[in-house]
Amino acid sequence: MTKVKKSEHDMTLLDHLIELRNRLLVSFCAFLFLFFLCFIKFTSNNQNLADIVYNFLQAPLAEEILENGGRMIFTALHEGFFTQVKVAFFISICVSLPIFLIQIWRFVAPGLYNNEKKAFLPFLLATPVLFLAGAAMVYYIVIPLAWDFFLSFQVSQIDGSLPIELEPRISEYLSLIMKLIFAFGLCFELPVILLLLVKTGFITPDDLAAKRKYAILIAFVIAAILTPPDVISQILLALPIIALYEISIIFSRFLSRGQ
Repeated sequence: MTKVKKSEHDMTLLDHLIELRNRLLVSFCAFLFLFFLCFIKFTSNNQNLADIVYNFLQAPLAEEILENGGRMIFTALHEGFFTQVKVAFFISICVSLPIFLIQIWRFVAPGLYNNEKKAFLPFLLATPVLFLAGAAMVYYIVIPLAWDFFLSFQVSQIDGSLPIELEPRISEYLSLIMKLIFAFGLCFELPVILLLLVKTGFITPDDLAAKRKYAILIAFVIAAILTPPDVISQILLALPIIALYEISIIFSRFLSRGQ
């Protein structure tokens, strides 16, 4: 007797839960594979992927402190190892995020009409692009300016006084730069969130425009929480948030007219 395959409409709640579990399992397996891949040494100088990415992350600071004979340190025996673990986790999260989004899309898409797929697919594609834009901005613009500000507090030896020099710990530096990258990346997702809310009818473009002053205040509060305690990096995060909010208002008006 031939077994008939169930269609999407015939699937029970349990079938959907099993499918969701399988798709999340695929994402988790991809994450684990990437995580362990980061520790495999494959270069001529015995470096692994975690070393390469960490060298890339510390490059903005290295250019500044190497001129003065500076160095980075770790003060606990396990600190170097756990720094590599954090870098491997960071790499795995960033690379496996698109895989996770694809699996979620493939789970949700069969239940959508063609016009709904066309409406939501751009939001899905924009999510990693905007995150990368935020990460690129913090790495190439914000970090060099912030590091110049912090390094300006070094003091050379004058008239027998002791010099004040920076010797950053690798774990503290990594935590700071990862926090900045995730903060800017997530804040750059603001248009996706706002336009989805407009698309689903929770808010309107007029609501966004009316709450503009509160959005500006919240932007500076978020920037003060997520960035180091210097005015430069706070302003450089708050201003893009405000600009993205204004862009979201413009696009939401076009989106509302097309509905």
